[in-house]
Amino acid sequence: MTTSFLDAPAPASPPPTRRSSRPPRRRKPVLPWLLLSATLVVLGVFTGYPIVRLVVMSFQEYERAQLMGTPAEWVGFDNYVSILTDLDGFWTVLLRSFVVMVICVVLTMVIGTLLALLMMRLGKGLRVLVSVGLLLAWAMPPLSATIVWGWIFDTEYGIVNNLLTRITGDRWFGHSWLLDPLTFFMILVIIVVWGAVPFVAFTMYAGLTQIPGEVIEAAQLDGASALQRFRLVQIPYVSGIITVLIVLSMIWDLRLFTQVFALQTIGGDREATNTIGVYIFQTGMAQGHYGVAGAIGVIFVFIMMGLSSYYVRRTVQEEEL
Repeated sequence: MTTSFLDAPAPASPPPTRRSSRPPRRRKPVLPWLLLSATLVVLGVFTGYPIVRLVVMSFQEYERAQLMGTPAEWVGFDNYVSILTDLDGFWTVLLRSFVVMVICVVLTMVIGTLLALLMMRLGKGLRVLVSVGLLLAWAMPPLSATIVWGWIFDTEYGIVNNLLTRITGDRWFGHSWLLDPLTFFMILVIIVVWGAVPFVAFTMYAGLTQIPGEVIEAAQLDGASALQRFRLVQIPYVSGIITVLIVLSMIWDLRLFTQVFALQTIGGDREATNTIGVYIFQTGMAQGHYGVAGAIGVIFVFIMMGLSSYYVRRTVQEEEL
């Protein structure tokens, strides 16, 4: 009796191998780090070293004599204690800077959003005209813009004083807008908002134009007014853009320097109109207290990190989704 290969017993299967519970290690790619190595070196030299030098200086009594080679004395946290206990100096300037920042951010966001909505309703020709005007304002350097606005509010030859004098008589003749801290900051807010609105307007316009038209039409068919469509439909779609704009505007407006310093040079009272950026500059460069200025700079870096932490967390969460 012959047997075919079909009747032959099947070969015994090999015993199951015991798999390790540990996942296999993935080798980290080396090429991306090689490509980033040059950038990391440049950042380390031009950003890392100044930060480390700033931190070290903040713990030293670093004055003008140390610039000539005299060793600096290590004073520990004395610079930080003197700054944090200076209620009439540091805390007053910091509070003033935050108030200016809040006013500028609110006005910039509101005006920029309104301009973005206006650009969506304008025809092509008018929209191009508005865009060109915004680009010209955005392209002007802050120092040049501050000088021009200083001429507009000049005491003797300013356009504002000239117009007010023609309308109300001699009451505004020779009026100094920059000597009064209140009007000084009013002009400062105008300059900052005027230069920051174009960025917000263009960014908001780009975000609003990406909203599907069907969603807006559906809300309109449901009887939603223009305000309701903006609040309930458009705002949720661009909420991420609004967050980014607010965080960036807060950082930019809190570290104002050029506009404030230029206005003070034109005719402002430095002691009554200092913001945190100018305060650090005057403490270090004008008064020669580089160690104290370094301590203020370190505190200011931590404030900036606190303001940007929410944006960083949100960005990381969106990338993980």
